[in-house]
Parts: sequence; structure tokens; C-alpha cells
Amino acid sequence: MADQKRILIADDDPELLELLKTALGYQNHEITPVSDGRQALQTALSGKFDLLILDVMMPYIDGYHVAHEISDKLGEKCPPILIMSSRDVQKEKGIALMSGAEAILQKPFEIAAFQSKVAEILKRPQAQ
Repeated sequence: MADQKRILIADDDPELLELLKTALGYQNHEITPVSDGRQALQTALSGKFDLLILDVMMPYIDGYHVAHEISDKLGEKCPPILIMSSRDVQKEKGIALMSGAEAILQKPFEIAAFQSKVAEILKRPQAQ
């Protein structure tokens, strides 16, 4: 399928991870779920993804550091990064952008809002 995208989702909450995986799977995307920052970093650097979705608060390495490392190592080839956070995103938006993320989404969120944000990011032209 031509519009199928490869998406990495990193979150340490197994129920939320399964819910997000299912929600995007229904849109025919190929989802790679991981449960901590170290896995997210290794997986993102070893594969080719169209989007990285990272929770901020994860074991081993937080989402901001993962985003920074990936964007630093991949440079222009870095896929867009969406940060999810239960923290105040108005206060943390600058941190997210400085880490290399393209957008930040406030938790908790409606699944429809999540799907809409993902679709919006995937529609943007990517410099590669």
C-alpha cells in the first residue's frame, strides 16, 4: 500500500502503547512499539521510519533526550518527531522544539485528536 507509513511509538504504559498501536494500525500504518527510551533510540537509529512518537517520561532515557540524539545523529534524514507529555505542554513546547521534535501533544488526549495530529504531520512534505 503506497500510503502506508512506518511509525515508531515509544511509551512505557503498555495499555496506552497498545491503544495507540491499534488506532494507527486501523489506518494501515506499520507500527513498531517500544517501551523505553533506550529501545526507542536503538530502534529509531537502526530502521527507517516516517514518524517517531515519543513519550517524555520513559525509563532509561526520556523522550526529549531520545529526540535530541536521533535528530543530531540523523540530521536531514531524521523523520518528524511527535512528543507526548502529561506535563504542561505550553511550558514545555520550547524544550520539545529544541530537542528536535516537530510537535507536542498534551496527555491525556482523545484518540481522534491523536490520529488527526499524526495524519497532519504525515501529510507535510519532508526534506530528505
